[in-house]
This record gives sequence, structure tokens and C-alpha cells, in this order.
Amino acid sequence: MVDYSFSLLTFEYFLLILVRISCFVFIAPFYGMTNTPGRVKIGLAFFVSLILYHVLPKESLEYTGIVGYSIIVIKEGITGLLIGFAANICNSIILLAGNLIDMNIGFSMAQEYNPQLQTQATVTGNFYNYLVLLLLVATNMHHYILQAVADSYLLIPVNGQVFQSDRLLQGMITYVIDAFVIAFRITLPIFASIMILNCVLGIMAKVSPQMNMFAVGMQLKVLAGLVIMLITIGLFINVSDFIFDEMKKTIVSMLKGMYVN
Repeated sequence: MVDYSFSLLTFEYFLLILVRISCFVFIAPFYGMTNTPGRVKIGLAFFVSLILYHVLPKESLEYTGIVGYSIIVIKEGITGLLIGFAANICNSIILLAGNLIDMNIGFSMAQEYNPQLQTQATVTGNFYNYLVLLLLVATNMHHYILQAVADSYLLIPVNGQVFQSDRLLQGMITYVIDAFVIAFRITLPIFASIMILNCVLGIMAKVSPQMNMFAVGMQLKVLAGLVIMLITIGLFINVSDFIFDEMKKTIVSMLKGMYVN
């Protein structure tokens, strides 16, 4: 039988847990999508916080007045935001790859609204982004993300954050480097095919200058790009593995930047 008893001190502790989980749910991938109803997000954050409140040891909080408690609330909010942000920014890898692909095949002028990020994105970027989101759910990666914020209390208890700007900055630099490498690997088959096609069109333009290679080349680039995407779509599971590994790596680097060994 589960018995939840609250006093003034334990209720303050529960509110701090709720702040970290709520900030995480607000920005984390899959959980923080804008088309997810707000009541669902609030309910998820509340019940997860209630479960963690029952599991976590109740520690005494040391603060002075409402200002001291407000500082702890801000620290807990930043902790949840950083963990969720570390998982969320990895979606930009696939969007970057989609932008590079569309620049090569001629779809870069076609923009679509991405409700997840509330911004404009290219057609291929949106397509790949939804594929990654479906694979995230199919592989239970969303469970890992939620477990990561729950396990963060083992390393970073309530009011136990020690923000280290050098580690956080190093983690972001490492992510940016890995993002460009992974995005270029995703783009490489289409980039190589379009480069070969451009060489062929350049040779044909010299052989028969009366042909309008610009008009012909646009059609061929779109056709070649779609064919290569169709051929390589079966390898997208391996692409998602790279992205999910980078997501785990970024979350760990953010956690390391908020506690002292």
C-alpha cells in the first residue's frame, strides 16, 4: 500500500521535484512537442514527480527565506531544462542533413512549417525528422530520456547542482562537431551522386553546347536525389542509431557539467 503524507517541508521538496520534471517535459523531444496538449504535459510531470517523491529519500533543505527557496527553484528549473535541451538539440542533426540534401537536389526553396520546432524547415528535413521521431518511439528511446532525468537525482540531488561552465561549454562544442560529422555522413550518398551528375552535365555542356543543361540538370538532380533517397531509406535505422547515441552522449555531458566528482 502506498501512503503519501505531506507536511510543509515535504511539500516544498515535492515542488522542487515537480519544477525539474516540468522543465524537462516542456523541452524534451516527444514529450515537449507543441501539438501535445498542455494538460497531458502537466499530468505527466505531476505523476512522474509523485512517483519520484515516493522513491527518493527526503533530504532537509537549507535555505534562508523566500529568496533562498526561489534560488533553489531556479537551479532545479535550469537542471531540468539542460537535460531536456541536451536531448532536444540532437533533432537539429537530421534537420541539418535535410537542409544539405535539399540544397543539392533543388528543394531548398520549398519550406514547410515544423510544428515541433515552430519554425520553417525543408521538405526532406521534415520527412527525416518525423522518421527519427517514429523510431524514437519504436525503440523506446523516449523511455531512456525519461529515465535519464529520473536517474539524475542519483548524481544531482535536490539543491545539489554545481554548474561548471567549462564542462558545459566543452559538451556543447563536442556536440556541434559531432552534429556536422553525422549530418554530412547522412548527406554523403546524395552529395556524391549529385557531384558525379554535375560532372557529367559539365561534359555534356561542352560536347553539345546547344542543349540547355540548366533546365535539364534541374530535372535530373531531383530525379537522382529521390532515387538515392529511396535506395538508402533502408539504412535509416543506422542513421537513427547515430543520432540516439549522440543524444545519450550529450545528456551525459550535461549531467557531468552539473556535479563534482
